[in-house]
Amino acid sequence: MKDFEDIYNAYAKQVFRICLGYTNDADKAKDLVQETFISVWKNLSSFENRSLMTTWIFRIATNNCLRHLEIEKRKERTLLPSNLMLDDTTGKEDQIQFLYKCISELAETDRIIISLDLEELPQAEIAAIVGLSHSTIRVRVHRIKDKLKQKFQEHGQFS
Repeated sequence: MKDFEDIYNAYAKQVFRICLGYTNDADKAKDLVQETFISVWKNLSSFENRSLMTTWIFRIATNNCLRHLEIEKRKERTLLPSNLMLDDTTGKEDQIQFLYKCISELAETDRIIISLDLEELPQAEIAAIVGLSHSTIRVRVHRIKDKLKQKFQEHGQFS
């Protein structure tokens, strides 16, 4: 899977969902995906197989997202109402939008953890990406899911 196009096709959708979890903005997420794969392209020859390709790519993506969030914090901006994109229907698309909105409100590390968990990465791999122990990841995933479930119940999206 050394061919860049194969790598891009294999991981772009997952990287997009991770970035969307950080930004809650599809256009910004697309930009972050591009930045991630530019970094992958530039550094592919130096990838040493010390970790899985997914771990390496998702770490680049999370670093890009964290850098983006840090830059955004420094900018002055007018915020749009957070419920602008949501309506009160309970359709699947609305639930997905609400989920990403809720994820974007989590603390940075929790966003990384749950985004990677939603991509069905093994918790041991998430631990390697985040730099926490496997048992800590297991506990954090459980707590994050409880928080998200509570937000869904409060919003009437989940019974």
